[in-house]
Amino acid sequence: MDAKVTIPALQQMKRRGEKIVGVVAWDYQVARIVDRVGVDLVSVGDTVGVNLWGQPNPLEITMDQLIVVAQAVRRGVKKALVSCDFPFGPLQEGTASAVKAAIRLVKEAGADMVKLDGAADFPEAVAAVVQAGIPVIAQFGITPQTALKYGVTYSATPSVGSHIPKEMTAEFVEEARRLEAAGASLLNFTNSGPIVGSAVAEAVSIPVLGGFGGGPWLDGRIRMVTAASGYAETSIDSEPADAYVNVAKMILEGIEAYSQDVRAGRQIKGGIPVPTD
Repeated sequence: MDAKVTIPALQQMKRRGEKIVGVVAWDYQVARIVDRVGVDLVSVGDTVGVNLWGQPNPLEITMDQLIVVAQAVRRGVKKALVSCDFPFGPLQEGTASAVKAAIRLVKEAGADMVKLDGAADFPEAVAAVVQAGIPVIAQFGITPQTALKYGVTYSATPSVGSHIPKEMTAEFVEEARRLEAAGASLLNFTNSGPIVGSAVAEAVSIPVLGGFGGGPWLDGRIRMVTAASGYAETSIDSEPADAYVNVAKMILEGIEAYSQDVRAGRQIKGGIPVPTD
């Protein structure tokens, strides 16, 4: 069995120029699969409510729900680092609330570290969580919640149009340095783009990862397993250009074949053999 991934190991990867592989997962079986692949980081994202449960936005997810999801992922991961998102609320409520939430995610959910969205506005909370002995992934950049603040248009589609304008390079470099100084172990830079992303990654000594709008200019990537595998009902009718396989179509075809056997009175695969006499 390979050694457990550590934060110092990820920071050494940055120094050596090796890319870090992160995924977002929400269940035990997927967690086992990605850990078998050998990814470095498994993030339990608050987007589980939207992508698996059909909620209209990630703000509805609760701490108790995230803990249950993170517990399942934790049981499936042996080697990778496991991070869990804060739900909306604890960070915004103040430093004491943030520390309390972080302790719950570590103690009850088994997370190795916690991810704070919009962390650039709360460096004191980042520092307090780190002081409590809990590593932090600080997420910043252009998100649905911060687009208005920065006066730019947010796009949920990863494209050049969603990249941060180069004129904002100095501002985000400063934010990254402030988060590193607060004690963050990793940064998750959203919609960075090659110009601003490169500048930020070079400005700090800790790894800078990215999801939407990220790319080879960062120290690594974080991608939802559902997105990378085409696990969405919409993938059935429109082949996803950004997925490596089409799991949705595989499921459709498998359940169609199962349904045909049942309706035709045939024994299904894995069923008890039917007597012949």
